[in-house]
Amino acid sequence: MDSGHVERTLTWAGSIVRSFPRKREPRIFLCGPWVPAFAGTSGGESRAGLALACIAALVFGAPSARAELKSYKMVGDTIPESLTGMKGDPAKGRAIVANRQVGLCLLCHSGPFPEERFQGTLAPDLAGAGTRWSPGQLRLRIVDSTRVNPATIMPPYYRIDGLTRAAPAFAGKPVLNAEQIEDVVAYLSTLRDEKK
Repeated sequence: MDSGHVERTLTWAGSIVRSFPRKREPRIFLCGPWVPAFAGTSGGESRAGLALACIAALVFGAPSARAELKSYKMVGDTIPESLTGMKGDPAKGRAIVANRQVGLCLLCHSGPFPEERFQGTLAPDLAGAGTRWSPGQLRLRIVDSTRVNPATIMPPYYRIDGLTRAAPAFAGKPVLNAEQIEDVVAYLSTLRDEKK
């Protein structure tokens, strides 16, 4: 390698993702969770890269940090006890279900959400969910629907182990926390009418 080039390696939580030659530049970029690390550079650039890596870990969270999941007990096809020991808030649950960045439910499901134009058709309609399933059955289906149907396309919202296609942002943490799960269960339990 000539003196005008430096080996640049993109890393994610210490794992090398891609390595390629690049002209030496005085700037170091931080883009999202990708932290550039430079090999064969002067000490100043190495320290700057390390500082950026530390900042990225603080801003984006350390992907290796694992969330603490509350334990639960399955009984048949239910999780009969609340994950939090309390009932959830149906209003918050509705907001989670309808939010396309948090619950993502309407990507596959449809339901009584007249304000939402595009709703899914891949999964059961949520209208009448409280009639078709008990709160414990709803809880299990949200926590990890593969316990009921191993061939389901529904992602587990409260599981962190054994996932094969989880986005880096969700590595080591559930999609929803225990309180959010209980809020969604509380909301879906109120959906007693089969009509939208």
